[in-house]
Amino acid sequence: MKILRDYSRDMSLTNPYDDFELTDPQAMRALAHPVRLAILDRLQRYGPATATQLSPHVGASPSVTSWHLRHLATFGLVDDWDGGEDRRLRWWKATRRGFRISPAVDDPAGQAAARLLGQQMFLRYHQLPQVWLEHDEPRLEPEWRQEAGLANTRVTITLDELRRVESEIENVLAPYVQRGAEGGPPGARGVRMMRYVMPEAERPPAAAAADTDEGGKES
Repeated sequence: MKILRDYSRDMSLTNPYDDFELTDPQAMRALAHPVRLAILDRLQRYGPATATQLSPHVGASPSVTSWHLRHLATFGLVDDWDGGEDRRLRWWKATRRGFRISPAVDDPAGQAAARLLGQQMFLRYHQLPQVWLEHDEPRLEPEWRQEAGLANTRVTITLDELRRVESEIENVLAPYVQRGAEGGPPGARGVRMMRYVMPEAERPPAAAAADTDEGGKES
């Protein structure tokens, strides 16, 4: 998830992955559903599929999955795909490789919907590291395992500096995201890079003063 504020500049800077930009609160609320998130994630990762093919992976029956697909289509997140081998079936594709949440700063409804969707995304993806540890990490070659791992870094920066860091990270990754799996050189494989950006809320002066008093004064 990438929440863009009102500092939109050139598209290449604000959306280097060419993601689907969610600005409509209704679309954000529609996607803030575990089955719909699972459907979109599956289509983005594995490509076009039918409702029946998606069903066992998203926790819903084929008919319910089909209903959710049609709902996602009303917001442009998925669309019909005419490349399926069986034309009697309805195939679906994700319209973009990813999406980003872009509520207007002065839109309370948009901000609330963005927060709701963000919460659902945290709930959906928080277990991925454990799944990776159980299923992928034990089977990695030593050289790939050497590059895997976790970074937990806390920095003290301004809002403008945070925006610049985020922009620079995305611009570094953008060429690899946009070329897709089909554009990678021999030996390339999928690597998930999860990035949690969690600014700390400002503490009331009274609470900060209490911490100082409890810790004692420096001599």
